[in-house]
Order: sequence, then structure tokens, then C-alpha cells
Amino acid sequence: MWVFGYGSLIWNPGFPEAERIVATLPGYARSFCMRSIHHRGSVETPGLVLALAEAAGDTCTGLAFRVEEGAEEVTLTALRERELISSAYLERHVTLDLVDGRQVEALAYVIDPAHVQYCELELDEQARIIAHAHGGRGPNAEYLYNTAEHLADLGIGDEALEWLAARVRDIEKGGASDSPV
Repeated sequence: MWVFGYGSLIWNPGFPEAERIVATLPGYARSFCMRSIHHRGSVETPGLVLALAEAAGDTCTGLAFRVEEGAEEVTLTALRERELISSAYLERHVTLDLVDGRQVEALAYVIDPAHVQYCELELDEQARIIAHAHGGRGPNAEYLYNTAEHLADLGIGDEALEWLAARVRDIEKGGASDSPV
């Protein structure tokens, strides 16, 4: 069983892994396009979390995790509890291109563009929301910082996330336009 990580799964998979390798998923883009009302925000003050959205011609680079043999069922249960908490994500089987040339079928969680939590926001608006939101798993900014840092450490930095991290840090220091949206 393979799982594709493109956000918090990269730095907090939460399941036993036998292998991890850089992988690319064609036809999808990673962005802060899901309002978070549980993990990184609340119903009253939603945060934003990363999601995969279908995007012809785009690719998303992340990590492919091969789940330890014998841990597939418990991993699937845990992933569903974590990722399908509000039904904004759809569970999909996708084909990943691994950096070593292999292709594998993997489980991925992608955004349902018809779901109420789906959003398309400008980067500066995303930064203002992320700077102020907090949910059951902690500050929204922490989620952004961890993801951007881990992607950079893997050599697969994401320019939009790096810009957002710098902007959120500026807002947290009292930079201009620091009020929540």
C-alpha cells in the first residue's frame, strides 16, 4: 500500500512506513484551497489547509510512502479518520511517478471542488487567514511553516508556500495588512 503525502503527511505521516521517496503526481496542484474548521481553524474562524485540486498540465511533487506490510488496514482506518473528518477530501487511487523511475498506484486525498470548504483565494488573503487561525492541531501558521520547511529540506521547495511563510511571518510581526479576513 502506497500513500501520497503533499502537506502534513510529509512531516507527520502517523503510520508505519517501509519506504519513503520523492514522487510526482501529474494533473494535480497543491494549494491552500480548503477551509479548515477542525485541525487548523474553527467553524467561527476557519483556517486553511493544503489540498490537491485537479489541474490539467500541472504536477504536484511530494512524498510517496510505502506502508509497512501488515499495517495497511490500521493505516487506512487512521488516514480516513484524519483526512475524511468533514468529507471535503475525496479518497482517490492515483499513479505516482517516483524519482527513481518507478510508477506506483497510491492513495491520495484530493479536494472536492463542490464542497463548501473548497475555496480559491489570492495568496495575500491566504496569508492573513493562516496568520490568525488556530484549530485542534494547533496554529495554522505552524502547519504552513512545517510543510514549507520539509519540502525545502527534501529539495522540492514550493515557491507559493515559501512566499506565504515569509508573508505570514511578516504579519505575525505586525506587518501591514495584518488583520484577519
